[in-house]
Amino acid sequence: MPILILLILVLVFIVLPGFRVVRQYEKGVVFRFGRIVGLKEPGLAWVIPYIEWVKKVDLRTITLPIPPQRIITKDNVSVDISAVAYYQIVDSVKSIVAIENVMSAINQIAQTTIRNIVGRFQLDEVLSERDVINAEIRKVLDTHTEPWGVVVSVVEIKDIELPENMQRAMARQAEAEREKRAKIIAAEGEFLSVQKLSEAADVIASHPIALQLRNLQTMTEIAVEKNSTIIFPAQFMSTINDIKNFLASEQKQ
Repeated sequence: MPILILLILVLVFIVLPGFRVVRQYEKGVVFRFGRIVGLKEPGLAWVIPYIEWVKKVDLRTITLPIPPQRIITKDNVSVDISAVAYYQIVDSVKSIVAIENVMSAINQIAQTTIRNIVGRFQLDEVLSERDVINAEIRKVLDTHTEPWGVVVSVVEIKDIELPENMQRAMARQAEAEREKRAKIIAAEGEFLSVQKLSEAADVIASHPIALQLRNLQTMTEIAVEKNSTIIFPAQFMSTINDIKNFLASEQKQ
């Protein structure tokens, strides 16, 4: 009977308290008297109770929102930029031993890095070259987080908030740019039209009868509309003579 009680006490106070469950996306770091003695893989694990304890480390990709940062660009424009970073712990031991709080540390270094890198670009570059800025930020963060056993996979600028007066100025600039393109296109159309008219004028000059034929075609188009009034160009009065001269020149040839 005393042996049974002893076994029950051992089971309750020694065996059962030593079981730990490590989830599939975690890894357990085992400490014994404050020193790391091993790792526990996902599943049911047992450690010596009261002597060893397990620190679980999440190995999933973590989404870290970076709060808006007030930044002055290279051309002295004040903007508020918010971003988001994705990181993953790849070395569970380093993430515990080398740094106290991984998420807080990455958040702080990310804010500083964004301010430093974005401040080296002009506003137009910040708006148009986000991929370049994102790559530079990620590269700097990777350099800082590698000793912590962390890999920063993606950094993306999420939002750029401009001052209201700058938004109005950019809207006016965009409108002026559109008007400029419209005027250039219209001028190019006029230039092509003049070229074609010049070529037509050369043809008409070499064949005077062509102008009379064009007048007849115009009158035909007007007559289709059943108009009661038809305007005869002054040149039409010499049409018959021009036709006779043209036929005579053709017969001589």
